[in-house]
Amino acid sequence: MSIRPGYFVTFEGIEGVGKSTQVQLAVESTRDWGIETLVTREPGGTPLAEALRGLVLQAREEAVTPAAELMIMHAARAQHSHNLIKPALHRGALVICDRYADASYAYQGGGRGIDTRFIDSLAQLAQDGLSPDLTFLLDAPVVIALARAKSRAQACDRIEAETMGFFERVRASYLARARAEPDRFRVLDATAPVDFLATQIKTQLQHLLGRG
Repeated sequence: MSIRPGYFVTFEGIEGVGKSTQVQLAVESTRDWGIETLVTREPGGTPLAEALRGLVLQAREEAVTPAAELMIMHAARAQHSHNLIKPALHRGALVICDRYADASYAYQGGGRGIDTRFIDSLAQLAQDGLSPDLTFLLDAPVVIALARAKSRAQACDRIEAETMGFFERVRASYLARARAEPDRFRVLDATAPVDFLATQIKTQLQHLLGRG
């Protein structure tokens, strides 16, 4: 069902694969294409969604249960989708988002072990028919990705501090989703040089937008 004239592109992957870098390079590539480009992230993107991001990612004395984590993520997604992404798409914009719904299946489904049937129900409500046109999955072995993440000069958030086993499950879930939806996903080797990845992504965006 067509619900908007714009294009919705997402970047997915575990910590340390270089998503933020590639998002910014993708935006730079689109500057001369004559199309409005909106860059956003999940969880977050609107004031309320950003507040919910802080609740779920900040380390705290009280443990956050997997169920609470899942519902907070979807509450943030509902606000984000309705108040920011959909209006931009209706204007004909290109929306580039650092993570979206696939992250819940990977992190709360694969990582936390929550049954995907529950995620499906929340996703139907939060997304209200919204799905990416194209998803770039930046993939790298967990040991390499986590080493990169830990080399950054900043404190880990609650999820970044998880175990290697957790991230192995998250990565496996991402790859399974990519295999299930090959028309939407583009799986890229995140260990490749940054410029090489950026060129691959630019080519795919040009194809999507009819600029190639």
